[in-house]
Amino acid sequence: MESLYRAARAALFRLDAEHAHELTLGLFRRLPALATAPFRGPVVDAPVELLGLRFRNRVGLAAGLDKNGECLRAWQALGFGFVEVGTVTPRPQPGNPKPRLFRLPTQEALINRLGFNNKGVDHLLRCVAESGYQGVLGINIGKNVDTPIERAEDDYLHGLRRVYATASYVTLNISSPNTKNLRDLQNESHLRGLLTRLSAQGRALAQRHGKYTPILVKIAPDVSDAQLDGIALAARECGIDGLIATNTTICRPGCEGLPLADETGGLSGAPLRALADETLRKLRMRVGADFPLIGVGGIHSGADAKAKRAAGADLVQIYTGFIYRGPALIGECAAALST
Repeated sequence: MESLYRAARAALFRLDAEHAHELTLGLFRRLPALATAPFRGPVVDAPVELLGLRFRNRVGLAAGLDKNGECLRAWQALGFGFVEVGTVTPRPQPGNPKPRLFRLPTQEALINRLGFNNKGVDHLLRCVAESGYQGVLGINIGKNVDTPIERAEDDYLHGLRRVYATASYVTLNISSPNTKNLRDLQNESHLRGLLTRLSAQGRALAQRHGKYTPILVKIAPDVSDAQLDGIALAARECGIDGLIATNTTICRPGCEGLPLADETGGLSGAPLRALADETLRKLRMRVGADFPLIGVGGIHSGADAKAKRAAGADLVQIYTGFIYRGPALIGECAAALST
């Protein structure tokens, strides 16, 4: 399986990174059973309960790979324990100008400045409804680029209302480096107001729909210790259900001087691992042992997944490692975390 994937990856890596991404998603969308069959390994069923949900295993697909929720049947076939789609915005938007996705193969890394390119929340919900997907589904929401930061809450409230009934959990993306001023929402001056309103709206929606949908927040790896203090305190005091650490980094650890390393955007993949793990460790110290945390960033092996768990993650998510290692990484990580 892995040798077959390496051959497929070599062919895809001859293409522009975003074109290869779109080609793969197109195949997964139109022919999920046929496109995934050659790469499937044994599915690891190691159920775990968190956030009031039952996960097939501890390994999920991170947001950003399937922004529009168009390939859910493929992800389920490949053995993910849960899937997070998005980031989706209230209105469709094209994202930043191309080129905006770059590979650093020697470091098993990516740089992206996609900018929340997506077809809008209504399209995503249609795709989910048509998929028949039955697993745990996270929907990651953000703001439109032309919405002023002072009105960001309005976009997040709209997104929450639209996806609440469909999502197993909802993630607030306030940490992408590719939407101007978005990371300002991690500062306490913005954060408490945002989380208070979203948490109150979540409680109202729970009564309306007769189900409780947990709300999580995804944070950056580049936050200061003071910001981490504020994020942890606000999350607990405002009734947020969990945190995801981390998004991509604007730093370039271990990539200095490499071709394309100076491209603007967020870095993901193996070079992010140490920074993401350290942020996760610091976060766990601040929120305590009982607060749900999902770890993401730099997982390229089962050992990396175990290290993320040791750093404080209850669940993990993969994206860039999945691009470089292929579907075998899912089972390897799920097996490593099942003991």
